Amino acid sequence: MDLSLVNGDAAGPFVRHIGLEFTEVSGAKVVARWTAGERHHQPYGIVHGGVHASVVETLGSMGSAAWLGDKGKCVGVSNSTDFYRAVSEGELVSTGTPIHQGRSQQVWVVETRDTEGRLVSRGQLRVQNLA
Repeated sequence: MDLSLVNGDAAGPFVRHIGLEFTEVSGAKVVARWTAGERHHQPYGIVHGGVHASVVETLGSMGSAAWLGDKGKCVGVSNSTDFYRAVSEGELVSTGTPIHQGRSQQVWVVETRDTEGRLVSRGQLRVQNLA
């Protein structure tokens, strides 16, 4: 996929606010880098869980749409995200891969890791394929 279609202004205001920069987008894998900072914090000074869940939703949705192509549209129907390591700031890499791609649904797993490769969060997104 042409990354200019998913980075910058094309990504939309919410994805730009999070700060995701996509380095790979396909129906088999989605990778994005982002820098955690104050704009992502909850009151205790760590990245808000909703940001992690939003990253899962975004990467899983983009990969699902890339896989389905012009056969239809994809909408998320379930997002479950776990948090393993609190992060306040720094570079993060999120990687999404499918674990199921069927006629009516897809399931993607997205893991976010810090620069030392430690797991920060892991989520699963179930997507409905709409004709």
